Amino acid sequence: MILDSARAAASNLVSPAFRTVFFKTLGLTLLMLAGLWFGLRELFDALALPWLQALLPDLPDWAGWLGFIAAVLAGLGLALALALLVAPVTALVAGLFLDDVAEHVERADYPGEPAGRALPAMTALWLSLKFLGVVVLGNIVALLLLLVPGINVAAFFLVNGYLLGREFFEFAAMRFRPPEEARALRRTHALTVFVAGLVIAGFLAVPLLNLLTPLFAAAMMVHLHKAIARQDGPAAAAASRA
Repeated sequence: MILDSARAAASNLVSPAFRTVFFKTLGLTLLMLAGLWFGLRELFDALALPWLQALLPDLPDWAGWLGFIAAVLAGLGLALALALLVAPVTALVAGLFLDDVAEHVERADYPGEPAGRALPAMTALWLSLKFLGVVVLGNIVALLLLLVPGINVAAFFLVNGYLLGREFFEFAAMRFRPPEEARALRRTHALTVFVAGLVIAGFLAVPLLNLLTPLFAAAMMVHLHKAIARQDGPAAAAASRA
C-alpha cells in the first residue's frame, strides 16, 4: 500500500497537469528559503560580526587566518541552519498548495469518484502555521540529538517521519472528512502513516529533490488515504466519497 502510493505519487510528479502547481510550489519554496538565508546572514552580521571585529584586533599577526576560518565556519553554520529549515518551509508551502495537488491527483487517478472539498483558506493557513511550529520544535530536538553519536540520522528520520506523515495525511483526509474523523483515522492507522512519513523524510533528505517534497508528499497521502478508505470496508469508502 505504501510503496504503491509512493510510486503513484512519483508518476504524478512528472505528469503535465502538475507543471503549474510545480512551478508555483517550487518558486515559493525557493523564495522563502532565499529570504531565510538572507535573514540568517543579517542576523549573523548584527550579532556575531561586532564580537569578531572586537576580538581580532587583539590577536597577533600570525593569527589573522583565524578570521578566515571563522567566516568559513559561519557559512557552514548558516548552511546547516538553512538545511534544517527545509522541513518547516515545506510544511508551510504544503498547506498553501495541497488542495491544488490533491485535485490534480483525484481527477487523473480517480476519475470515477467525486473530488474532495478544498479546505477553507483561513483553516488551511491556520493549520499550516500551527504545524509549522510543531515541525520547528521537532527539528530543534533533532538538532540537539545531533550531539549524541549514533542516533543523529535516526532522529532526523523519526522526527520528520512522524510530523510530516501526520501533517500530510490529515490534510488529505480532511478533504473528505471532518477534522476529528481525519485525526481518528490517522490514529487508527498510525503505523502505516508513520512508515509513509519515513518515505517522505527520505525524499526530504535528498538535496534539491527535497524542494519537491510538498508535491510528492501531498500526492502520496492522497493515494494512501484512498487505499486506507477502501481497505477499511464499504462504510469507510462511502465516507471517503461523501
